[in-house]
Order: sequence, then C-alpha cells, then structure tokens
Amino acid sequence: MGVFQNNLLAGAAAAASAGGAGFYDYQIEQSCRFDKGSSSYLARTPSGAGSSATTLTISFWFKRGDVDDLNMYLFTAYSSSSSRAAIFIYPDDSNTGGEMQSFGFGNSYTVKTNAKFRDFSSWGHLVLRIDTTQSTANNRVRMYLNGNQLTLATNTQPSQNNTLVWNTAIAHTIGGYYSGQVLPYDGYFAEFIVADGQSYAPTQFGETKNGVWIPKDPSGTTFGTNGFHLKFENASDLGNDSSGNNNDFTANNMGADHQVLDSPTFGS
Repeated sequence: MGVFQNNLLAGAAAAASAGGAGFYDYQIEQSCRFDKGSSSYLARTPSGAGSSATTLTISFWFKRGDVDDLNMYLFTAYSSSSSRAAIFIYPDDSNTGGEMQSFGFGNSYTVKTNAKFRDFSSWGHLVLRIDTTQSTANNRVRMYLNGNQLTLATNTQPSQNNTLVWNTAIAHTIGGYYSGQVLPYDGYFAEFIVADGQSYAPTQFGETKNGVWIPKDPSGTTFGTNGFHLKFENASDLGNDSSGNNNDFTANNMGADHQVLDSPTFGS
C-alpha cells in the first residue's frame, strides 16, 4: 500500500544539485487553480464520436489543495447514471488519505488503488491508459502514478472490445462531476492531455532523472479527433486547446487569477 511521495521537493533538491534550470529539459511554466468554494471547472461536449471507441490515454499533473475534503472528481464524462465515466479521489477506510479510482458505467469497468494521497505540497503525474482491444484483461485499463503502474485493490476490467464512454458526444468536465457543482476538485492541474485513439505509456509524457519523475516534452503525441492539450498558458482563455484540434473547454467560475506560476518544474 504505497504512499504518494513528494515529487516536487525531491525534484527541487535534485535540480539544485544539477544546476537549476538545467535539470528540466522541458518546462511547464504555469498551472490552473481550481477552487472547491466557487465550484470552478472546465467543460466541453464533443460534437461527435472520437477517433476510437476502444482506446484512449489521459495524462495530467495535479496537486491537491483542500486538506479536509478527500472526496472530489478530477475528470468526468457524463450523460446519465448508466452512461458516465470518471477519475476521482475518495476517502479511504481510515479517512487519512484519499485513494484514486476510475470507473466507466456503460463499458463496465472499475479500477481502484489503495495508494494514499496524503502529501498536499507535491505535484503528481497520473496516467489512465485504456485499450479494451487487449486480449489480456488486466491490460485494458491501467493507472500510473509518477511513471509507476498502480496496484489495484479493485480491478473490474471491461470485456474485450467494449466501447468507451470517454470521448463520445456527452458532457466532459475537468474539476467536477458533470455540471461541476458536485464534489468539485480543489487544487491545481498542469499539462492536461487526452490522446483519443492512442494507448500511451507514461514515458510519452514524463521521464525519470536522478531518480525523480519529471515532465517530458509531449510533442509527437497523436491527439485524434476529440483529444486535447491544455497548457493553461492564456490567463484570459484557460480552456484553450493547444493540440491543434481547437477542442477548447469553457471556463466556469474562473478568472485570470486562476492561472498560477506554481508547476511541476516551478523554481527551476
């Protein structure tokens, strides 16, 4: 049962010994702050089906904000109770650290890890990798934290070739559940990527350097029809998609002050 460790402080120490900015070959210059109190969220509904009904990769850097609320949705797709998918953090049995879970109703999968998320000062990198065409059931839905595949306490995998709820023409919300008002996320996101039709390993987005998992230039990523890349680089347009697809998200209850300089490479 792993405990989420402090990637940022370890990276900062390594960066200092490696000569500051030279430690990071790829820089993330900002992140986006989400406030539970104001229910800030980003929303988009794709106009049609994605490039693939079976395969996608979700990658983002995150840092928790609220130390009291362990139950919050990070990214959801929602049409109805029978057609929804989500990545969320929920309380563990001892209520001492949130655990990460992803589910999909409509393609019948639930994966949950017992890893604890107790360190609110650090950045972490999460990858959800789905490919239901895989003949080996345990390779159909996989979660990774800081480059390491997470051991699953609950592991209900979809049947082979089952179709996804993600990337279909239903509401997608970053920072909350459907309208963003239910169990909203409190914290920060950086470098939020969805690759429609691709099953990427975490090494597409990050790498290990001096024993630390750090961001990597994601150029070369194939985004597909409904994929996107949110860099949060425009404070007046936080939902701007930089993938070339123009799959922009609409910001709700968010102003220019929600762009912040804190990032996984901050201070380097």
